Amino acid sequence: MRNPILFVALLAIGLSSCKSDVEIYADYQVIPVIYSLIDSKADTNYVKITRTFCGTNEEPINAFAAASVYDSSNYPGKLEAYIVELKSSQEQPYQPTGRVFVLDTVTIHDKEDGLFYSPHQKLYYTTEQFQTNNGSDRYHYKLYVITPENDTVTGETTIVGGDIAIGQSQVYFQAGSTDAVSELIFSSTEEAVLYEIGMQFSYREGHPGQPLENKELYWSYGAKVLGAYEKVENTDNLYRLSYSANTLFNLLEKAIGNDTVWDENHPNVIRYFDAMTVFIAAAGEDFNNFYQYLQATQNGVGISSDYSNITGGVGLFSSRIFVRQKVNISSKTKYDLFNKPWGFVEY
Repeated sequence: MRNPILFVALLAIGLSSCKSDVEIYADYQVIPVIYSLIDSKADTNYVKITRTFCGTNEEPINAFAAASVYDSSNYPGKLEAYIVELKSSQEQPYQPTGRVFVLDTVTIHDKEDGLFYSPHQKLYYTTEQFQTNNGSDRYHYKLYVITPENDTVTGETTIVGGDIAIGQSQVYFQAGSTDAVSELIFSSTEEAVLYEIGMQFSYREGHPGQPLENKELYWSYGAKVLGAYEKVENTDNLYRLSYSANTLFNLLEKAIGNDTVWDENHPNVIRYFDAMTVFIAAAGEDFNNFYQYLQATQNGVGISSDYSNITGGVGLFSSRIFVRQKVNISSKTKYDLFNKPWGFVEY
C-alpha cells in the first residue's frame, strides 16, 4: 500500500522540483544534496545522499537527461557517513554521548518511473534507535558526510518524540447535503510543529462467487502548524480537527458513481466495508520551514533562496513521526452506507 501522508511525498518534491529560471547547462560544480526524515519509531532510518549534475562550458550536459542516469547523481562507491548523538542535561551545552551511527548503503529496486533514475535507488541507512527528549535530558543528532573531495557536509536536528493519541474509537459521517460538522481529537507531541491528518476508507468489491478486489479511498485534511488547530478547553496538549460530516459519502459518490446494484450493466455487485484508518504525521521545525518554503514557491511568493539546513551542501535533515490507528464508523454512518445503492453489506 502506498504511504498516503504528504510529509513523505514532499521529500520527492524537494528532490525533483525544477524552476524555469534554473540553468540547464552550467560550469562543472559538485554540490552534495542530502534528504532525510528521522523517525524515532522506525526500525530503519534512511538518508538520501546525492550530488548535483556536472558539466562544463566545453562539454555541457542536460540536467534532465542526467537525472535519469544512476551514475550522474550518485557518488561512486560508498561515502563515509555517520550520525553522532548529542545530549544536554539540566540545560547544559550539548555533548557527544559516545554513540555514533555509521551509515551503510542499501539499494531499493522498486522506485516508480519519473524524473529521477529508476527502479534502483541507493540509500544510506541505520538501524540504531534514536532517543527523544525526556525530562531535562535533551537530544540532538548531527549528520556527517565526507565527500570524495574530502569536504565535510553536516546537518543537525532534534527528534520528534513521544506518542500521538487519537481521542476516539469511532468517527462519524452522514450522507446527503448537510452542514453538520464532525471532529477528531488528537494529542500533540514534543518537538513537532507541523501536523497532517488523513483518513482511509478500505473496502472490497466484486461479484458473488468471484475474487474480490481491494479498494482504498484516502483523503487528507492538509498539513497545518499546530496553532492552526483548535485547542481543547482545559487540556495541556489536546487539539481538535473539525471536518464536514458528509466528506466520506461525497468521495464515495465520486469513486463509485453509477456503478451500483441497480445499474443494469453491473448487476449484483457487492461491496464489503473493511476498515477506517486515521493517519497522523507530525514533523519538526526544520521540516516545517522546508514545507513553508515549498508552499510559498508554489504560490508564487518570492523567496530569496532555497531553504536548507545542510552545511556544505543543500537539502534537509529533520525528523517526523507517523502513526496510524484503525477506528470504527458510527452506527449512523453504517446505516447510511448500507442504504445507499452501492451494494455495501456487513462482512
